[in-house]
Amino acid sequence: MKDNQAKYPQLRFKGFTDPWEDRKFFESIASTIDFRGRTPKKLGMDWSESGYLALSALNVKNGYIDPLADAHYGDENLYKKWMSGKELKKGQVLFTTEAPMGNVAQVPDNNGYILSQRTVAFETKEDMMTNDFLAVLLKSPLVFNNLSALSSGGTAKGVSQKSLKGLSITVPFDIDEQQKIGSFFKQLDDTIALHQRKLAKLKELKQGYLQKLFPKNGSKFPQLRFAGFADAWEQRKLNQLTNSVYQGINTAADKVKYSVSGVPILQAKHITDGNLNFNGVRFLNEQSYNSYFPKYSPQKGDILFANIGTIGPSVIVDSATKFLIAWNILKLSVVSDVYAKFIQYQLVRLNGKHYFSKIVTGNATKFINKDDLLNVQFEVPLLDEQKEISKILMNIDQLIAANQRKLEKLQELKKGYLQKMFC
Repeated sequence: MKDNQAKYPQLRFKGFTDPWEDRKFFESIASTIDFRGRTPKKLGMDWSESGYLALSALNVKNGYIDPLADAHYGDENLYKKWMSGKELKKGQVLFTTEAPMGNVAQVPDNNGYILSQRTVAFETKEDMMTNDFLAVLLKSPLVFNNLSALSSGGTAKGVSQKSLKGLSITVPFDIDEQQKIGSFFKQLDDTIALHQRKLAKLKELKQGYLQKLFPKNGSKFPQLRFAGFADAWEQRKLNQLTNSVYQGINTAADKVKYSVSGVPILQAKHITDGNLNFNGVRFLNEQSYNSYFPKYSPQKGDILFANIGTIGPSVIVDSATKFLIAWNILKLSVVSDVYAKFIQYQLVRLNGKHYFSKIVTGNATKFINKDDLLNVQFEVPLLDEQKEISKILMNIDQLIAANQRKLEKLQELKKGYLQKMFC
């Protein structure tokens, strides 16, 4: 499409048929607040334990502000000296200029915030554009791609006010259409934020159970216990809980020849969030698979543990899907009086406590020796209690997975709308 041709979005609200118009970015901007380079030290002051939250590229996310992400606060004196009469107002559009470039959120209220590093705030001209529409426009793929083209820097891309002056945008002239678009995406962002908070709470709940359902500090009794269980837990090394342990195929030493299809061979990077991710795997043909079966072919109920390069992720094989494991994964099969999922949750718990960093070795590539892992002590109750503990944690995992899927669908939905509702 040529620049002088009329432009229409693929998808729009009923009642709007006029073409969108081209403008330079700053034609629609009434004011810009940018304290680039300003720090407490340059003002002869310092951050505080509490007070006014500083908004920066660290906590301005896409569609929301994360108050827990590397938060800094300023007291009343710092706030007044820093903002110097340019206080942020509810609805103003926040835009991160670098590291990362392009996150967009809006000032949530009039409680007062400090505009900090790598973030600018925009206020639109009311008769030309709404703040809500600008917040969505800056997230649209076309505008983001244009910003990327105007940005400077190598690995860490950045955009300046000078480069923003060269940014062309296409917008509806009708403010009512802008308001409808802005309101629609605001509701969608609120729904996404709700699911993000719900997901975070479920993950916190799981961490709480992982702390309370297992003994701590050498104790033989957990803080939280199911009715009917009172026996002391037993300390056993991992080598007493397993009957076979194998490292995956050394693909380099074996000079493995991959094929375009066949049996997938998984590496440590394919263990994500307690699940097996088959995206981007490489394959071996059936003949090669047969030469490695069954030693390197996990069976249902086996535990897989990443012990080279990527350290700590683990997963239970929960299906009969045929695949092989590569050199950076350990395959563990447990003895009959042990519930595999319970041991895997123990591994998750230890990984969350950064325990494995104590037994890691190696320089360029970090790894855990198989024998060092098998020497790790585990607290273990009777089999029935292992199953009860695993059951409640699996229920939470299912809720986490369901909410993660909902969140991903909402994010994909938003991505699709951003592509179709802008031109």
